[in-house]
Amino acid sequence: MKYPFFLFLFLISIPLFSQIQGKITDKKGEPLSFVSIYLDKTITGTTSNDNGDYVLNIKRKGKQIIVFQILGYKTIKKVVNITSFPFRLDIILEEESVRLSEISISTKDNPANRIIRNVIANKDKNTDKFAKYTAKFYSRGLYKIKDAPEKFLGRNMGDFGGGLDSTRSGIIYLSETVSEIKYQKKPKKFKEKIIASKVSGRDNGISFNRAEDANINFYQNSVEFGNDLVSPISNNAFSYYKFKLVGTFYDKNGKLINKINLIPKRKNDRVFNGAIYIVEDDWALYGADVSVTGAQVNIPVVDVLHLKQDYNYSEQNDAWVLISQSIDFKVNVFGFKFDGRFSSAYSKYNFTPNYKENTFTNEVLTFENEATQKDTVYWNKLRPVPLTKEEVKDYKIKDSIKVVRKSKKYLDSVNKKQNKFNVLSPITGYTYRNSFEKWSLSFKGLIDELSFNTIQGFNASLGLSYFKRQNEKGKWWRAAVKANYGFSDEQVRPTFYFSKKWNNISRPRMSISGGITTAQFNGREPISKFDNMLRSLLKRRNYMKIYEKSFARIAYSEEIKNGVYFSSTLEYANRKPLFNSTNYSFGRQSKNAPYTSNNPLNLADYTNAAFAEHKITTLNVGATFVFNQKYLSYPDRKFNVGNSKYPTLSVNYRKTFGASNSDLNSDLFTANLRQNINAGNYGNFRYNIRGGLFLKQKNIAFMDYLQVNGNELLFVSDNSLNSFGLLDYYQLFTNDKYAEAHIEHNFKGAVLGKIPLINKLNLHLVGGTKTLFMADKNAYTEYSVGLGNIGFGKWRFLRIDYVQSNYAGIKNDGFLFRLSF
Repeated sequence: MKYPFFLFLFLISIPLFSQIQGKITDKKGEPLSFVSIYLDKTITGTTSNDNGDYVLNIKRKGKQIIVFQILGYKTIKKVVNITSFPFRLDIILEEESVRLSEISISTKDNPANRIIRNVIANKDKNTDKFAKYTAKFYSRGLYKIKDAPEKFLGRNMGDFGGGLDSTRSGIIYLSETVSEIKYQKKPKKFKEKIIASKVSGRDNGISFNRAEDANINFYQNSVEFGNDLVSPISNNAFSYYKFKLVGTFYDKNGKLINKINLIPKRKNDRVFNGAIYIVEDDWALYGADVSVTGAQVNIPVVDVLHLKQDYNYSEQNDAWVLISQSIDFKVNVFGFKFDGRFSSAYSKYNFTPNYKENTFTNEVLTFENEATQKDTVYWNKLRPVPLTKEEVKDYKIKDSIKVVRKSKKYLDSVNKKQNKFNVLSPITGYTYRNSFEKWSLSFKGLIDELSFNTIQGFNASLGLSYFKRQNEKGKWWRAAVKANYGFSDEQVRPTFYFSKKWNNISRPRMSISGGITTAQFNGREPISKFDNMLRSLLKRRNYMKIYEKSFARIAYSEEIKNGVYFSSTLEYANRKPLFNSTNYSFGRQSKNAPYTSNNPLNLADYTNAAFAEHKITTLNVGATFVFNQKYLSYPDRKFNVGNSKYPTLSVNYRKTFGASNSDLNSDLFTANLRQNINAGNYGNFRYNIRGGLFLKQKNIAFMDYLQVNGNELLFVSDNSLNSFGLLDYYQLFTNDKYAEAHIEHNFKGAVLGKIPLINKLNLHLVGGTKTLFMADKNAYTEYSVGLGNIGFGKWRFLRIDYVQSNYAGIKNDGFLFRLSF
């Protein structure tokens, strides 16, 4: 959009649609942002922006009473006689005088404790008054960056969308959303329909400012705000907070308001700092002005999160309801300094909605038709909070840049820089892009898959891949060829791959592949190529055991119904045993044991293989059920958000057939049940249960046995609920029945946060147990206790577990280290 036309529309739209406008400042002339402005005896209005400017839409002229309200300042009721529009009304607010009464000063009992107890006792009564409602929701998201680095890890960071000034500072993200929301307390339900969405500099205008994400509810015991924090009015608030009555004042309706400071008992507990405001006798929230640190929300890169909430009295249902909210944040990481604000405004409450049986479904978010295509005139009429000059400028600049950056000329110029070939490209890889035509051709460099194992020695791959995006709704296809060469066994293993995806709704995807490759005997791949290479070269420990297969494979997957995922594969393969071809290692032979053989059944047998070469066909048919799955429907895609109240179940049937030796054919059923349960103030509980059985016990090939993920590393990189900590990689397997269970609870700060001195370290206590049952073997168990969130300052990525195992009466123990991001 050209600037003159944009500016013209912006200017003319204010007098057309914004009847009362003005600026709000304090006595020093400083603008006041986030002031609530509304007609007296209503709860619908507007909010001032960061410059203190506001615009209030009203429908009639004549005598009106306008209310200006913000925490920390005296509420003003201004009587005006409107004779014409637009009507200018500037306001100066005075700071609220908060005083302690003599009774409060002289009382022996802490008056703040009495107030908080009354609030806790009346939580259900107060929230029942708005147990269901509909409302209009407006949200604006703003990210700024200061002194942005030009390069990071050698890569050019660009101009962040074109909003930076000469100091590389400015807005990098600006978005707005207007939606209609529906809420029900019991059973808890929430639904949102976005009627307008806008993102600066983007065509699709899809903003991710969801009303449900902004629903920060102090009346709940656990408040979701970056993490699950203990509400200052939770049932167990006195275990985490001390309270101090700072003073009182009267609101515009003569209600006595108590300002209460929150004093965390322990610095790094998951609690709030700041103050809450309580209405006397009603024992309801009047407002909140609180903050949390990165340590408290367990997001180390965050400096601080600041939350403000304003409530207003609704005569319709005799309740205090939320009308505005702002979240300010500061982030400083890797030299990037971000700050920003997400502000929200609620209006047009209806506390007596007529919900039908199908009002609430698993679809919790929808978009109105053309919600992302609203023009500037529409937005200026709809927007309850006016834009600042900086925000207007950002929209103007990025809308202009957007047109340019979509052009073939611009995209070709960008690709010309990106497509430069240099002397290191054959080693590091190279990609040629045509952004306008939406395709790319990539060359896989020598170091992309550089690895080492005792069968191939050092091995590397060269390959080409072509990618074509066919639309913006998830339709694309990719084709690739690759050749892997082992420098020790001097074998070339070529493979090809083709994949196609049709959309981002059900995500149907088909792939065809084939060639010659190597695979681990345990298809669950208990050790990564990188981990195996490090241990082999440094300590002469070749944990990974592999075989060769020449194969042709076809696969298909799709979400066939909400929460029901289907997958299938059909593979024909010639499987061939492999033997060590090198004894090379950086570790000296005299100080380390020699490499073990590539036979996982007998690590000392270097001449006999774990299986005989054979041909076989494998069919897998599986389904995953995410029970009662919630999802978001965006214009071009579907986002599945799951449902933590229910587990996820995966089932699979595997049939191997067509082998010349019929004993190799088998039928196997497996199932997996997993869940992550948010225990609120008491941490996080999760489990993973897996089991399987063969229809008939037969002497099948070793790679077709049911196997578990063991571990022989001190520093672990895999998921803690997917493997056993002290079990050798190929120690236990079966061709009969088996079950394994992994259970873990992270108490976060619920336990260690209450211990003096230790609570200053902000460590998390983690306890777990694992067990394994096989029909033809003894049971194996592990118990663990660990400390998470270990580190310094913002960098807390380490976790240490002490593990004790028991197998057939033989006990073992040890420590495990893992990174936990």
